[in-house]
Amino acid sequence: MISQWQLRAAFARRLSDMYGREVPAYTTLVDVSREVNEDVLRARGADAERLGSIGRVTAERHGAIRVGTPAELQQVARIFGALGMHPVGFYDLREAAASAVPVVSTAFRPVDGEELARNPFRVFTSLLTPADPRFFDDDLRARLENFLAGRRLFPPELLDLADRAEAAGELPEADAERFLHLAVQAFELSPEPVDQAWYETLERVSAVAADIGGVRSTHINHLTPRVLDIDELYRRMTARGIEMIDTIQGPPRWQGPDVLLRQTSFRALAEPRALRTPDGEVVSGALRVRFGEVEARGIALTRRGRARYDALLVRVDEEAARRPGDDRADLARTLWAGELPDTEQELAAQGLAHFTYHAEPGRPHDGSRPPAALHDLLAQGWARAEPVVYEDFLPRSAAGIFQSNLSDGGSRNNEQQGAAYDSDWLSGVLGRDVLDPFDLYEEQQDRSLAQLTRDLGLDRTPR
Repeated sequence: MISQWQLRAAFARRLSDMYGREVPAYTTLVDVSREVNEDVLRARGADAERLGSIGRVTAERHGAIRVGTPAELQQVARIFGALGMHPVGFYDLREAAASAVPVVSTAFRPVDGEELARNPFRVFTSLLTPADPRFFDDDLRARLENFLAGRRLFPPELLDLADRAEAAGELPEADAERFLHLAVQAFELSPEPVDQAWYETLERVSAVAADIGGVRSTHINHLTPRVLDIDELYRRMTARGIEMIDTIQGPPRWQGPDVLLRQTSFRALAEPRALRTPDGEVVSGALRVRFGEVEARGIALTRRGRARYDALLVRVDEEAARRPGDDRADLARTLWAGELPDTEQELAAQGLAHFTYHAEPGRPHDGSRPPAALHDLLAQGWARAEPVVYEDFLPRSAAGIFQSNLSDGGSRNNEQQGAAYDSDWLSGVLGRDVLDPFDLYEEQQDRSLAQLTRDLGLDRTPR
């Protein structure tokens, strides 16, 4: 029997192999990421594994896919449910993007700490929003919904196997092999000719809309390795002649601990595609939709820490507008240094980041009782704090990656009122709860404090 985590690990490997064949520059990205990680490990030793073992970091991937209808998204949830992956977080890229990105998103991932340690594969999954009149007028919406209703992304056999795997938590080996084959196949780039006129109609609204609703299939849009030094990776990729986007999205590189998520990518490549012209002729063409993203993960911030981060982004925008000649990254570093503590200890003390807490085996044995306060337990060697890795995404960064790989901004009518989508709506569509990432981090931290209380024989949970 093949368990869910084994299915997840195998699916991630096979998807990576497939994507490397389709997009050779992705293989280069993986190779350079591995080289950088090995160099960082040699230079920093155990400290390099502070946010995950090198084995986990090397194997780690996140993928991205795009679908067009609530029914398609619900089917995606069944496939990822078979892999032990749950919808976490609601991301509205319509509001996070300055250009036309008419999608809302969630991320499917493991949520249990042990499952994340075994294989942390996650898939950022976006849903097109045809009902939003800022992007689609009534006529185009009707045409788009009719087109989407006439396609089938996932074969019934795949969905049946997925339901069995989710219900049982495993599959017999032969069924597991069949499931993996069908699942990877579902995300391959289709050779079917693309209706050129229809694709270009949607592309005038948004290249993202065309990629989702202009074809009769879906595909893996990007696959993202994790790297321990994203600035060094950016330099090495550029030195190899691979065109990278202009910036690294997310927090700046600074002297303090890495927090949240930093991302960058190479630019979307013009890939050969068969196009069907209005007169029915099939011609060779090219579409530019897929790119290679890479990420560096940091410590998960608390709600208070995230609020401070979001406020800092606003201040960076304001400073950059006032001083257009200054380097944006330098402005950000200066603000970060003034507003965020530069040690893990202070992040924890100020309640800005999440940690798990563990009894220290080498704690004092002089007969003294452990203190009641968490700060004192850490300072006196009774306990140690381990940072919680940020497992999720940043809507502004995701939108920034999308935008930086678009040929133009598309069209958006801001005089119209946008259609309302939120986490509750998405939970209803999926028929399963969209989990709040902050709740997951808080629960992980609280479980560790409860265990620490038991291990040290404390009267109450330390804070």
